[in-house]
Order: sequence, then structure tokens, then C-alpha cells
Amino acid sequence: MIKTFETTDQTSEALPLLFEEVLKVYQPVRLFFARGPGSFMAIKITYIFLKTLSIALKIPLLACDGFVFNQSRPIRAMRNLYFIKEAHEIVTKRLDDPIEQPFTLPEVLDETLFNDNVEPLYMLPAV
Repeated sequence: MIKTFETTDQTSEALPLLFEEVLKVYQPVRLFFARGPGSFMAIKITYIFLKTLSIALKIPLLACDGFVFNQSRPIRAMRNLYFIKEAHEIVTKRLDDPIEQPFTLPEVLDETLFNDNVEPLYMLPAV
């Protein structure tokens, strides 16, 4: 971890502004992202934005699932339905008690956890 950029804005508002700042300082040679599961719209916007940036900069886009960044804890889908990773498969389960959602970036990125399967993990049908 060299530097952090933070915002509380919505994904659609935050990505262009954050990357404007990042690209003033750095010339990325690869892009990494969590392809889901999570908010359908946030995943979609992030994928489209990063895929476009990857093409424009002619650099690889690599992805992993979001469980890499939360110690494999359940990820809230909606209300009391959560995504859970069991034996390399992501399923949804109903949990009565809310689960804390601690997502953190590592100090050193383990690139072996990422691959070129960047298709978003859209896990729930439209509601």
C-alpha cells in the first residue's frame, strides 16, 4: 500500500474522480478489482469503468471475489439475506443477526488471488 484514496460518494460519482487523482500521480500497469458479490449497480458500474480504462490504457484487468477483502465473512445481499462462500462456491443464506462488514485492503496485494475471469458476479435476480 503506497497511498489511499477515500470517498463516501456513490460508486458512479466516486470512480471518475478517484481515478482522475490516481492517474495524475501513477501510471498503472495492471488493474485489480473485486467482481462481486455485492450491490448489482456498483458491480456493474465498476466493471464497465475499469474494463473501459483497461482497454484505453492497454493494460490487463484482473479480478477476484469480494471475500478476499473481508476474511471470507458473509456479504450482505439484501435485508437478512447474505452471500456466503462455501467450498469455493458462493451461495445465499438467510441470517437473522446482522453481520459486520469489515472490508479492508491489504498492505501487500497477493496477485495470485486474481485472474483474468473478470465477468461480474451478479448473484441475485432483479427485484
